[in-house]
Amino acid sequence: MILAKVIGTVWATRKDEQMTGMKLQIVQEVDLDYAPRTKFVVAVDSVGAGVGEIVLVAQGSSARQTELTKNKPVDAVITAIVDKLDVSQGSR
Repeated sequence: MILAKVIGTVWATRKDEQMTGMKLQIVQEVDLDYAPRTKFVVAVDSVGAGVGEIVLVAQGSSARQTELTKNKPVDAVITAIVDKLDVSQGSR
């Protein structure tokens, strides 16, 4: 999983019918201080995250393990909205 920030939404009215009803969010990877990194990805939102929120994103085959994305053409899914991080000082 990666730690990321939701930075936008993708609107796609024409898409594979298996993805109908799925909200697509643009997420940018962040470090432990929430500083943005250069990598971003479009992910299906399975938890109702909004722009500006810090989230956990699963990728690859793990992205197809949620009820919403099971057996769908998905490579990234938002699986949680982060409330808080507790990181020991020696880890940074």
